[in-house]
Amino acid sequence: MGKIYSSLTESLQHFAREQHIFFVATAPLQGRINLSPKGLESFYILSPTRVLFLNLVGSGNETAGHLLEEDRITLMFCSFTEEPQILRIYGRGKAIHPEEADYEKLAAYFTPQKGMRQIIDIAVDSAQTSCGYGVPLFEFQTERKRLTQWIADKTPLGIARYQDKNNRFTIDGKSTGLPASPIDPKT
Repeated sequence: MGKIYSSLTESLQHFAREQHIFFVATAPLQGRINLSPKGLESFYILSPTRVLFLNLVGSGNETAGHLLEEDRITLMFCSFTEEPQILRIYGRGKAIHPEEADYEKLAAYFTPQKGMRQIIDIAVDSAQTSCGYGVPLFEFQTERKRLTQWIADKTPLGIARYQDKNNRFTIDGKSTGLPASPIDPKT
């Protein structure tokens, strides 16, 4: 059934790359635990012990805020096809923002797009598989276009205003590390 690994084997890397959705879980020292679904080809494996995911502008920014306070992070990949499996990646994460030194180098692993907010860089501590026998079967149709269309319809000022209002603090009021917009959001 389940097995624990010290790093991502080739087989586990292949499994993760094949999934259309993954889930990210983080928690601050005090406050709400966050669990977010991710898609849109936002996951990248740098090595068996280092993975990245691209975080686009969205309704919240809990992951980045939690990682400032407690760097533990878990990613979960789940098969919804005939071959059941669950993969959890446990690690230590850090949000890398566009103005930081490593951002451009890490951003090159993803297709450039409007609304790239930050990249979460994760040092893998371990990975665990489990059966997934109880997970229902679903058929993938296509990626949703709603987020990318919403971002495409925004001007740089509109994105800056949105981030200043919705992404600089967690729902518990903790900083996400996202700096104030260089574009004055009041203009």
